[in-house]
Amino acid sequence: MVPGRGWIRAPFLDTSKQAPQDEIEPCPEVRTAHQAAARHVRCAADGATEIGRKGAGLSSVESSRLVVGLSAVIIAVTDEEPRVLTVSLPVEAPIEGGGRAGAAGEQLQEAMPTGPLDPAGDLTLERALRRWVHTYAGIELGYVEQLYTFGDRFRDPREVEGGPRVVTAAYLALVRETRPASGLAAHWRNVYRFLSWEDFREGPPEVIDSHVAPTLRRWIDAAATPAEHELRRERAAIVFGLGSPHWDTERVLERYELLYEVGLVPETGRELERRGSGLADVVAVPGRAMAFDHRRILATAVGRMRAKLKYRPVIFELVPETFTLLQLQRSVEALAGVRLHKQNFRRLVEQGGLVEGTGRHMTRTGGRPAELFRFRREVLLERPAPGVGIPSVRR
Repeated sequence: MVPGRGWIRAPFLDTSKQAPQDEIEPCPEVRTAHQAAARHVRCAADGATEIGRKGAGLSSVESSRLVVGLSAVIIAVTDEEPRVLTVSLPVEAPIEGGGRAGAAGEQLQEAMPTGPLDPAGDLTLERALRRWVHTYAGIELGYVEQLYTFGDRFRDPREVEGGPRVVTAAYLALVRETRPASGLAAHWRNVYRFLSWEDFREGPPEVIDSHVAPTLRRWIDAAATPAEHELRRERAAIVFGLGSPHWDTERVLERYELLYEVGLVPETGRELERRGSGLADVVAVPGRAMAFDHRRILATAVGRMRAKLKYRPVIFELVPETFTLLQLQRSVEALAGVRLHKQNFRRLVEQGGLVEGTGRHMTRTGGRPAELFRFRREVLLERPAPGVGIPSVRR
């Protein structure tokens, strides 16, 4: 987010020219990525809600405005750990509140860097993203791809009181870690600080057996019908490997959304509080919460990144120009959250034409000198899907 700058607020649709409010069917609740996508398409034109309109005494034109911004999930790999750039926000700050050092005693929460779109000056969303990340964080982005558009109602609590609806276009960016510019309360954090259940490199995380599995079993047993019981059992098996030996590394968002649904993340408590339902049933798993729905954005990015590793050479955006094969393997493992077989990995990258030797060696390896390699760009013309591949994982 950008210190000292607000987002551009632009009128979206004048709902007074549409059907009366009592004739507009409310948007359904969602809990999966597919439902969220359908909900976004169906509900994009609703403007602000009836609750917000009445609560703030706004006209339909005022309450149908959108706040549009761009969020960056900036990923690096440093010392064999996946890292993400976050900014600090006061707890009461709006989504566009900026990143800054808090006052003494002020409670802060971590969020994804989010900045403004200049409708008149920015020709594309990606250019806007690159501009403000460079200007305010001092980071030059390399690989960037659009991730998803997040626009659920009440993402920003101000909407309950009549504030504008906040729509965020999120991007995934890959960089080599550099120090953020001074003046911005930005920090590089371990990705698994926020998604503690995703790191299988040293075996299944303890949090799964201690927190997740018992809660999921109670959730399955609480199903109202045999059919619902079977659907819940199947979902837990597919997403978390409950009762199954398999772990799908790419289902990061689905795992987060299931934890949200069963009340194992603090973000569930915020929703219950908004609805006036209380917080008694929320017992969060270990893992740091983030502001708003930004942990959902991070989960979406990690899942996308893990999928990309299999069919695009994106890992080479995150390693030095020259590297040893062990360094490359450890970087892939950091992002995938699993260990890989050393010889199989080397065979894959060498026989697949992904790397080529430089003829130089690294001597600081603690053993025999290790050869230095570099990415072989010709592979982009030779193969349609030049990824490193990640095998299936058994729990």
